[in-house]
Amino acid sequence: MRFAVLAAPDSWYLRDLVRAAGPRHEIVQVPFTEMGARIERDGKLTLHSAGHDLADFDAVLVRTMPPGSLEQVVFRMDCLLRYEAAGGVVVNPPRAVESAVDKFLTSAKLAATGLCTPRTYCCQTAEEAMAAFEALGGDVVVKPIFGSEGRGIARLNDEALALRALKMLAQMGAVLYVQEFIAHEGFDLRLLVLGERVLAARRRNPLDWRTNLSRGAQAEPFVPDDGLVEIARRAAAAVGAPLAGVDLLPGRDGMLYVLEVNAVPGWKGLSAAHQIDVAALVLEFVADEVRRSRA
Repeated sequence: MRFAVLAAPDSWYLRDLVRAAGPRHEIVQVPFTEMGARIERDGKLTLHSAGHDLADFDAVLVRTMPPGSLEQVVFRMDCLLRYEAAGGVVVNPPRAVESAVDKFLTSAKLAATGLCTPRTYCCQTAEEAMAAFEALGGDVVVKPIFGSEGRGIARLNDEALALRALKMLAQMGAVLYVQEFIAHEGFDLRLLVLGERVLAARRRNPLDWRTNLSRGAQAEPFVPDDGLVEIARRAAAAVGAPLAGVDLLPGRDGMLYVLEVNAVPGWKGLSAAHQIDVAALVLEFVADEVRRSRA
């Protein structure tokens, strides 16, 4: 099959997909930034990127969400939605990407399903954010609404520093996403939901409270029990992502918190921990989705 992969040209994941595809599939890198559309008088819609007609691909695999203006981001999602509406397969579906990339919307959807999530306050003024800081015990994690791999995340447990940071963010026009800090034992669990298959790793970081691999954490093989698998599937389903990275944090209070659902999940650490070709499994899953859509 022929797959368009929305990814940066230097992406490790793009190279891994090309390697895993071998002679069975053709992988073509296309950029979000060159996505365009043409609507003819007869109503025909053509979607393209970098000279490639998206209709010539069996599926589109989303491997990046580059920054852009509000207009650009909305237009890119519109293009994927129209591709999907015309019968194309997008992994993950555009609505799932929209939900998962937005931490507030993800948290709200997770909570609505009854999953355990940290207490979270979201607001637009420093005054309200400081009230949240006090209400959450004076020890919070502030995260950008959009972002991944631990970028832009800060733990605030000093009132003066919190006021200064929250004022600066408000002046920059940021939405203030303030979440209670969950005391933990220096590790979390990353479960990769891949359709009916679920893989897992324990991510441990003795040097930082953040357990992202990009922050120096190490991935260890981990076999989840049925309860953890069910939680991961419920979390992925909450945002509509059949391919999802679900982050679970065992707290010192004995609770298991669902922190995040990533609709553009990485698998580098998971592959190394389990010595398994996750890229090949991803391509197998996408090919199965295409076959199901044509059945």
